[in-house]
Amino acid sequence: MEVNQGLDLYQTPIKKLDKFIMDNLQPDENFLKQARRAIDTIGDFLRHNCFRDSTPPPPRVLKVVKGGSLGKGTALKAGSDADIVVFLTTFKKYKDQEENRKLIIEEIRKRLVECQEKKQFEVHITQSEQENPRVLSFKLRSKTIEDYVEFDLLPAFDALGQITAGYRPSPQVYIDLFNNCSHGGAFSTCFTELQRNFIIERPPKLKSLIRLVKHWYKQLQNGESLPPKYALELLTVYAWEQGSQEPDFVMAKGFCTVLWLIQKHENLCVYWTKNYDFENETLRSHLEGQLRKPRSNVGGQARLNKGQSLVGSRLAVEVPCLELRGYRM
Repeated sequence: MEVNQGLDLYQTPIKKLDKFIMDNLQPDENFLKQARRAIDTIGDFLRHNCFRDSTPPPPRVLKVVKGGSLGKGTALKAGSDADIVVFLTTFKKYKDQEENRKLIIEEIRKRLVECQEKKQFEVHITQSEQENPRVLSFKLRSKTIEDYVEFDLLPAFDALGQITAGYRPSPQVYIDLFNNCSHGGAFSTCFTELQRNFIIERPPKLKSLIRLVKHWYKQLQNGESLPPKYALELLTVYAWEQGSQEPDFVMAKGFCTVLWLIQKHENLCVYWTKNYDFENETLRSHLEGQLRKPRSNVGGQARLNKGQSLVGSRLAVEVPCLELRGYRM
């Protein structure tokens, strides 16, 4: 059933926000099962079909990681792609990923077409116009997958290695990144597992709040100053951590708190030290420099600008369930 975008949320009473999320935003179990099957299919395909004709030693798939909102457990019912990050032995350092990913993507694209010709599955590939694409986008369906599932497949350098419980990267991982990264976000895929784990371990209701905030984000009109989606996700986690930290909370209070924080952006500089700290001198110097920037982002930091705070202020007033002043966590 198609969600009546925007109108339903703006007319939803406080007590029915949880039901609104369950009915309109939470993916159904059938979609999640199909997505899991599709990801398993792609993983097997990558391991057994790709790089057969490469010069020895051929690239080998180290691991296939489900990323994005599907990996974090915050996917919306409609409009969520399945991000798949493929870590390969052929990338020995960050620069290898940047310089060789085009060849890897072309090899995967070629093998996908071959599998379609052999009728192993149906696939529709989106052609990239970029000279050096970082992602291969396609839709896939097979005998065990009833509907098409959309994928964004990203080859990546395995900067972190094997991740276990309580894992924390060595400072050298970040120092190497700083020395090789020419622009922000260039190698964010290398840290997909940290990004995923930061959210996936959170309570289910907090993930539902993230879904609600993402749905609200999609209602903003073209021309309005849009905050980055990742910043709102982090701000939602921050709101919960600074509030009740209870696994079960009043959804309207959580939603109101996030919009209130957007309005108060000038007083906020939010960051976490779960995956790094300030003890290493080189790392500390870089992080402190990033924190001083007006709209920097590093290791889970979120900042918004003035226009974005006005959007949050106006929409907070327009949502009936948030009309009570001071209705926050």
